[in-house]
Amino acid sequence: MPKQVINTDKAPSPIGPYSQAVRANGMVFLSGQVAFVPETGELEQSNLEAETHQVMKNIQAVLDEAKISFEHVVKTTIFLSDMSLFAQVNAVYGTYFSGDFPARETVAVKGLPRGVNVEISMIAVEKL
Repeated sequence: MPKQVINTDKAPSPIGPYSQAVRANGMVFLSGQVAFVPETGELEQSNLEAETHQVMKNIQAVLDEAKISFEHVVKTTIFLSDMSLFAQVNAVYGTYFSGDFPARETVAVKGLPRGVNVEISMIAVEKL
């Protein structure tokens, strides 16, 4: 199966030379999402919980466009601006999954795009 680019206007448009997601060989690779609100192009940074929910909503929109769900996610990478944010982000993140959680790593990085606190990328499979 050839690679297929996945994009939706229900998630923020890429701000560089990348796609929101790419489907290849039964897997879907989602680029990192930050808390841009697709309708306004503004960042949701009123608080960390709202920021994290916006990131997950953006991911949900890309998953929907790929015709899969969080249940299909097998690997997640969470980037934080500071590890002290882990518990709050983890609490929001966990509400988007039920049962079998994907593999995951969480790392703190020196900086994230546009000064955000959280960026999340995922890998999913088409068939469970």
